[in-house]
Amino acid sequence: MAFRPTLTLRWKLSAAIAVVSALVVVALSLVVHNAARVSMINSARDVQDERVQSALRIYETNGRLVFYATLNDPALPPELKDYAAKGQRATFVQQTRSGLVVWAETPAGNGKVLSLKTGFTDRYSVLVDLDQTLVLGSVTVVLGGTAVGVLVGGRMSRRLRKAATAARKVADGDTQVRVREAIGGRGRDETDELARAVDAMADALQLRLEAERRVTADIAHELRTPVTGLVTAAELLPPGRPSELVRDRVHALRTLVEDVLEVARLDGAAEQADLQEVALAEFVGRRVPVLAPEATVTVAEDAVVQTDPRRLERILGNLLANAARHGGAPIDVLVDGPYLRVRDHGPGFPADLLREGPSRFRTGSTDRAGAGHGLGLTIATGQARVLGASLTFRNAPPSDGGGAVAQLLLPRQ
Repeated sequence: MAFRPTLTLRWKLSAAIAVVSALVVVALSLVVHNAARVSMINSARDVQDERVQSALRIYETNGRLVFYATLNDPALPPELKDYAAKGQRATFVQQTRSGLVVWAETPAGNGKVLSLKTGFTDRYSVLVDLDQTLVLGSVTVVLGGTAVGVLVGGRMSRRLRKAATAARKVADGDTQVRVREAIGGRGRDETDELARAVDAMADALQLRLEAERRVTADIAHELRTPVTGLVTAAELLPPGRPSELVRDRVHALRTLVEDVLEVARLDGAAEQADLQEVALAEFVGRRVPVLAPEATVTVAEDAVVQTDPRRLERILGNLLANAARHGGAPIDVLVDGPYLRVRDHGPGFPADLLREGPSRFRTGSTDRAGAGHGLGLTIATGQARVLGASLTFRNAPPSDGGGAVAQLLLPRQ
């Protein structure tokens, strides 16, 4: 797939301001230029009118033609000939190949017409200087507007990025984060309103989740007593296949109730780890043969980590149980410094688990009819969070044999 660059809000706003500024200054420059040009042409016509009147007075006094005046000029434009025929004085601007020519005519008596013409030239380069000033001013306005757009858009973009980062933290389960505090500032704008709305939604969602967690914990707690009675009663049944089936189902029910209660405690974010210094290779070497005798342990590098042995054993047991139940043999356990990796050679984790992470009552198998209730990986993830560790899931490439890979990164000493 081809790479498509992302145009941020800052640059979108800056580009919009630059385009609008450019359009405005171009329009104003054209208006100013044309107005100045028209004003100069009108001024030139007034000058020509005064000159033709002066030339007429001198001609009538001594018969001399001054200011390069001409009598009955054959090149006189037809428009001026019409005015002369009516006995009227007039001026006219004629467009020629060499530029503009300003004419002036006045009747001189006896059917004669006295006229003079002058090429319209910007003797003092006023229009050129004006155009240069307009170009310089236009560039300054566009650059200034763009700079303002960058500043305003940058501030807005930074606030929105901070809001997005805070919202992601809330989505990841950090209930202490507030979007409005993260974006800072005291302004009451749309960004602030958005932050307030997200915070209100997060608070409402947190209250709802807390209520659901309490209900789940209460139900699981209330079920412990009757389930314990069922376990005791099942143990008193006479030997036989029916009794074994009852004991097996009662044991599964008891495990489910205990797991649900543990998930509820982990969701409450009140769990505290009893951290100790643990030699990871020795710890794993002792626990794995008991939890999964068929698994093999490999130590690439030993490390001393700060962890809670009871919680670490719970994580390791759940990962091994998930690999045995939903994966395929052989199961490999690797200790590489602070990394603890559990890998099987089965079909691997389903795509939705890799994309969204473990979810309760969703197993680590693509077969929905498989055994288990799907709380094992959820508990492992929750216990890792209490330990301050990082638990990630991926699938090994088919070229390497495939299979599911769960990797736990523990804090060092």
